[in-house]
Amino acid sequence: MLYPLAETTECDFKRELETKKPKSWLKSVSAFANGIGGKLIFGIDDSGEIVGIIDAQKSAEAISDLIKTRITPTPQFVLTLEKEQEKSVLILTIEAGRATPYYYKADGIREAYVRIGNESIVAPDYILNELILKGKNQSFDALTSDVRKEDYSFTLLEATYYERTLLKMEPKDYFSFCLADKKGYLTNAGRLFADQYIVYNSRVFCTRWNGLEKGSVFDDALDDKEFEGNLIYLLRSASDFIKNNSKVRFYKDVEYRVDKPDYAERAVTEALVNALIHRDYIVSGSEVHIDMYDDRLEISSPGGMFDGKAVQEHVITDIGSMRRNPVIADLFHRMKFMERRGSGLKKIISETEKLPGYNESLKPIFYSDGSMFRVVLKNVNYETTKVSDKVSDKVSDKVSDKVSDKLNEKEKCFFNVLMTLAKQHDFVTTKVVAEAAGMPEATTRRYLAKFSKMDIIVSDGKNRNKKYYLNNTSATETNP
Repeated sequence: MLYPLAETTECDFKRELETKKPKSWLKSVSAFANGIGGKLIFGIDDSGEIVGIIDAQKSAEAISDLIKTRITPTPQFVLTLEKEQEKSVLILTIEAGRATPYYYKADGIREAYVRIGNESIVAPDYILNELILKGKNQSFDALTSDVRKEDYSFTLLEATYYERTLLKMEPKDYFSFCLADKKGYLTNAGRLFADQYIVYNSRVFCTRWNGLEKGSVFDDALDDKEFEGNLIYLLRSASDFIKNNSKVRFYKDVEYRVDKPDYAERAVTEALVNALIHRDYIVSGSEVHIDMYDDRLEISSPGGMFDGKAVQEHVITDIGSMRRNPVIADLFHRMKFMERRGSGLKKIISETEKLPGYNESLKPIFYSDGSMFRVVLKNVNYETTKVSDKVSDKVSDKVSDKVSDKLNEKEKCFFNVLMTLAKQHDFVTTKVVAEAAGMPEATTRRYLAKFSKMDIIVSDGKNRNKKYYLNNTSATETNP
């Protein structure tokens, strides 16, 4: 058998069998049973060197006996004996259990363990609560609360359901969709879809940072918003925040204009839906965090992968559908906010790959540990933006020299306003320029038409929908 080079989430080495202090290895038995399973290998030290077990048969009997007497309920396990370098090695394989939590119980102690990295630690309260629900084949969102449906409204849910399905949501549907029981009490899922804010953890914190790292919200945040309440409201508000703090650039093809958004809209939606559906609502005082930087967008949610394994240890295309909150997931699926179950992460990748300017270095990143899940989407225009800013400056300087003697004083002032706006935005409109220049829109349109004829700017669209862009091709004309 080939052994791992080091201890991992699914493997633990033990130099020898501790019978006087069995907790040293039984906690790993508990952790493996509470997670994705794993192996304990006796006869190998922490460095991976094979030292062997002296009396393998006696050790195997002791292992079996200690598991049955000190781990409750008893997990499924298999013991095998192998010979390596003429030394005996015992391999204890623990299956992922269904009757969670599995406790270590002895000497007045009753503790459940989970695996974090290569360590077995006592399960925090929120993970223990989730293990209890898992063992009962229940989920947080399906639990009935003491809140009556009649005391709250569901206007946004019903309007959105009709908008996206063309079906009216009937009173009976609340029971069918597991949003309320037959007595009219809301489930936790029902509480999360109420118009009112009645689940404290149902929050999204959004920040657009100035630069590439976090800083002080007061000094280094360009935009900062906090949203709370209904899940549909959170999805829409978070989407709007990201849209308002990202840009859609463009380049001219031979026959048409090609838009280049910073992020794929569908990928963003999938990442937000994933965060709201699969997050752990049991974690006290928690929320989804959206952090936008110049070069990336990060969406972090409480709770790791539901199967206990880190997402970076998975092959993304092979991840199946395991849902922490199946009631919420089902309703989002009915409203067509998400693709078929289990395809969200793949959709994030495939939609990002469609963006103009995409390359492998811009592939989305997924990371999780025992307490959080993060999606990182990279701004496909970041490098282009840095170059574009430099080009804009050169264009502005060269064009200023080129047209200065052809303009009167009012036109020069207008030109300076136009160049300032062109550097700050991807495009400008007549209304925006008119307000900034402090002149009537009719006069503004006349000036814009003049600068268009001079090839300083280019236009797209008609009438009030017309947009004006800085003509960066003049950079190559004036700066060979």
